Amino acid sequence: MSKLQISLAAARVNAEMTQTEAAKAMSVSKNTLVNWEKGTSKPSITQAKELAAIYKIPLDYIFFAD
Repeated sequence: MSKLQISLAAARVNAEMTQTEAAKAMSVSKNTLVNWEKGTSKPSITQAKELAAIYKIPLDYIFFAD
């Protein structure tokens, strides 16, 4: 798993959101969110900023968490 995958899934879980809830908040399909978490695709920088706001985390956590 890449850092991006781990960070996205962990941030969502820490925000106490299901994949369905997070996808709805992002106005994307659940499949899109699942693909981001699996590493099949990546969110754009705009989408990453929105995820950071929704999950209430710094943007750098999404891309640089250890």
